[in-house]
Amino acid sequence: MTSGTSSRPSRPSSVSAPAADDPSDPSLREAADVARELGVDPVVGLDDAEAARRLATDGPNELRSRPPVPLWRKVLEQFRDPLVALLLVAVAISVTVWWVEGADGVPVDAVVIAAIVVLNAVLGLVQESKAANAVAALRSMTEASSTVLRDGRQVTVRSAELVRGDVLVLTEGDAVGADARLLSATALRVQEASLTGESEAVLKDAAVLPAAAPLGDRFDMVYKGTAVAQGVGRAVVVATGMGTQMGAIARLLDATEEEVTPLQREISRVSKVLGLTVIGIAVVVMVLAAVVNDVRTAEDLVTVLLLGVSLAVAAVPEGLPAILSVVLAVGVQTMARRNAVVKKLHSAETLGSASVIASDKTGTLTKNEMTIQRVVTASGEVALTGVGYRPDGEVRAGPDGDGGPLTNEPLLREVAMVLGGGSLANDAQLVEDDGEWAVQGDPTEAAFLVAAHKLAGTVDRVAEFERRGEVPFTSERKLMSALVDPPGDGAWALVTKGAPDVLLGRCTAVQVGEGTVPLDDDRRGAALDAVERLSDRAYRTLGVAYRRVAEGLGSEGLEEHESDLVYLGVVGIIDPPRPEVTAAVAEAHRAGIRVIMITGDHPVTATRIATDLGIVEPGARAVTGTELDGLDGPDLREATRTVSVYARVAPQNKLQIVDALQADGHVVAMTGDGVNDAPALKTADIGVAMGITGTEVTKESAKMILGDDNFATIVAAVRQGRVIFDNIKKFLRYLLSSNMGEVFTVLLGVLFAGVVGLEGAAGGEAVVVPLLATQILWINLVTDSGPALAMGVDPETDDVMARSPRGMHERIIDARMWTGVLSIGLVMGVATLLTIDIFLPGGLVEGTDSLAVARTAGFTTLVLAQLFNVFNSRSETTSAFHRMFAGRWLWGAIGLGVLLQVAVVQVPFLQVAFGTASLDLAHWGVAVAMASSVLWFDELRKLLWRARHPGAVA
Repeated sequence: MTSGTSSRPSRPSSVSAPAADDPSDPSLREAADVARELGVDPVVGLDDAEAARRLATDGPNELRSRPPVPLWRKVLEQFRDPLVALLLVAVAISVTVWWVEGADGVPVDAVVIAAIVVLNAVLGLVQESKAANAVAALRSMTEASSTVLRDGRQVTVRSAELVRGDVLVLTEGDAVGADARLLSATALRVQEASLTGESEAVLKDAAVLPAAAPLGDRFDMVYKGTAVAQGVGRAVVVATGMGTQMGAIARLLDATEEEVTPLQREISRVSKVLGLTVIGIAVVVMVLAAVVNDVRTAEDLVTVLLLGVSLAVAAVPEGLPAILSVVLAVGVQTMARRNAVVKKLHSAETLGSASVIASDKTGTLTKNEMTIQRVVTASGEVALTGVGYRPDGEVRAGPDGDGGPLTNEPLLREVAMVLGGGSLANDAQLVEDDGEWAVQGDPTEAAFLVAAHKLAGTVDRVAEFERRGEVPFTSERKLMSALVDPPGDGAWALVTKGAPDVLLGRCTAVQVGEGTVPLDDDRRGAALDAVERLSDRAYRTLGVAYRRVAEGLGSEGLEEHESDLVYLGVVGIIDPPRPEVTAAVAEAHRAGIRVIMITGDHPVTATRIATDLGIVEPGARAVTGTELDGLDGPDLREATRTVSVYARVAPQNKLQIVDALQADGHVVAMTGDGVNDAPALKTADIGVAMGITGTEVTKESAKMILGDDNFATIVAAVRQGRVIFDNIKKFLRYLLSSNMGEVFTVLLGVLFAGVVGLEGAAGGEAVVVPLLATQILWINLVTDSGPALAMGVDPETDDVMARSPRGMHERIIDARMWTGVLSIGLVMGVATLLTIDIFLPGGLVEGTDSLAVARTAGFTTLVLAQLFNVFNSRSETTSAFHRMFAGRWLWGAIGLGVLLQVAVVQVPFLQVAFGTASLDLAHWGVAVAMASSVLWFDELRKLLWRARHPGAVA
């Protein structure tokens, strides 16, 4: 039995239907004519020599894959980042200055920056290689094969070796290796969900189509990438490789351009802004330094140039590319441990920015396991608990099962006869392997076997019957019958199941308890009302009936006995939602993310599932692909703003939806498993393929693959993506504000050298600066590496799913962050210069120390201020004391930074290298106190912001 709907629904095509007069369409031609044109005898098949010749001419039956990217190109890709280019320019300038100064020693700053650039490239290569290996591990390890006729013999060949003209021999469980025109079909049903999105297996018929039809309605064709669910058949191959429908979709993928991620766009923008800013600041400082210090000699000019380069190095966060790669890599590894394999590092953050998740239904939101949930008989209605193929559950009285365990004897007997009869008129099998249950055959038929296990004694009773014959299902009859021999000496029975309206037309009586009564108009009307009620609730309906027949009746002429039947009842079948999806959808909604269902199924079924999962409210409507085709740009965008369920859609409709959402400013995550999903997955900001049920084309197109096909994993990945984004903002806030502190220290120190006493303490120095170039480099090494990296892997400190997604055009570094960055940098610079002033003679405060000591104290103040700034930067609005001890890596990095600073100040050989002098406790006390001003200033700023924005979520 293969179909229980009263009419066979049409489905959308993955490609446009051919013109009615297209002579090349094999679905519109007799099978014998197609075989004759291909030069093959359908009874004998091709001979080996001819098959080899055609294979050499046409090429293997494989989809064209892109050539592997050579290693040198992968390496160059790592250096395309504008910030990396800026760092390479800084290296060139540093080497030039080193050369002008006489090439004495090693150009430390150039070496360090170059090492960071190389480290960043290595990290990117390693992580992308790991992701590629993880994707490869998800692929099937077995090579597809097909059974064909060669020289009149059935042989098994690699599907890649199929050629046009090969005669496929199709049996239950086979994968269809190529597009083919059916020569014969007996109860042949093919699962085409991977190609059309239709969850129900499609009945096939070798008869020629009367007119051109969409792909899903070409019932005389079978297609590469689909699977035989039931029956047998033979077909002649008409297309292989890129000439198949799968190949058509693969070509569509080649024409679909990938968008750069929001993070890549933002980092590129920040890099350009930083580049221009650095150049501007460096030029201004060099000019001011030259004017203020009255530079006249070449030696003085080199000193000024070195100051400009040092300031450029201070302003540029050299560690940003490496830290960004590390943060993304750590996040990607965390996702991988949770079965979400991200193929590109930057895609991890994009998922966290998603404002819409557009998901396929079958196998993604649902289990793809047809389940009987309702049975209606003459005495009432019952509900069956449990979902999927595991035969756990029970039969409960009442439409919703609220009547408790079924104890009503008449109703109990009727339900047992319905489930038993459906299990007898059945070609499927239910098998268990190590506790895992699976079906062989049509999933709808298997639903009866599973349901029978839930009613005590039914399976044992069915096992006692012996099958003597059958009448297979056909689309014209919409029925299937089985002739069974009951145990003992009882009369044989003909058990029939099929479309309820057709079945009722062949019934004259109805089962009531242990007896039968005539099927009068009232009872017939009640039965039809039950069918309509189930259909309105999105159940697929199948009726079951029987009649007694003479013992010894054979299969010949059995169809004539499908009349005067006794109607038993009707079942309601549905593909149940995955149990964890409801909570995942609720979590997505809490995070401000719309969940959209896009499916090839019937609108009623789609709406019912979407309602059950909480995607839409009760009463919401679905928009079909046909309706979408009639919408222009503005109307389409308006529809996508309000509609969350799309049914009977074709791949081009999915692309329309994704494009409309993106045009409306959304970051779209598109999930799917079938070939028909691949173009939309590639177009979406983040394409998410199913690792278990997904096709290879889909996995290649996606940016992320779910190893467990679990929708809840997507939401978990969204959370991790948001944590990644938060951590990126943390270390950007930290790096930029700290580096601005260095810029303001040098800039204000040059401008106000006389005010803070630097001019009077110059001694023999031609150009007086508050910090030496080596000290600036040291600050970058100590504070821009460890603390920034620790912030990048900081644990989630706030509920990241309690806020709405950031807008498509929302800046990572927005006006509020820039205000904080500049204000904190200014406080750092002022605190550093005031510390220098405190210890120098003259200036605002009279001191008694040498320039070396005062500069060392200022140098230490700036380092400690940046370490205090670690706590500020964890949030723009939350107090630094909130969960201050949550990140152990932060404390480790801060502790290491303090130890290194003590060493560079107190260890003699480091004093020589970095121009420092020893400090006593008083100096250290002043430096700590002045550095802490950064923390108190930012606490006051956050307090004022929270007072102005009570209840706001940052």
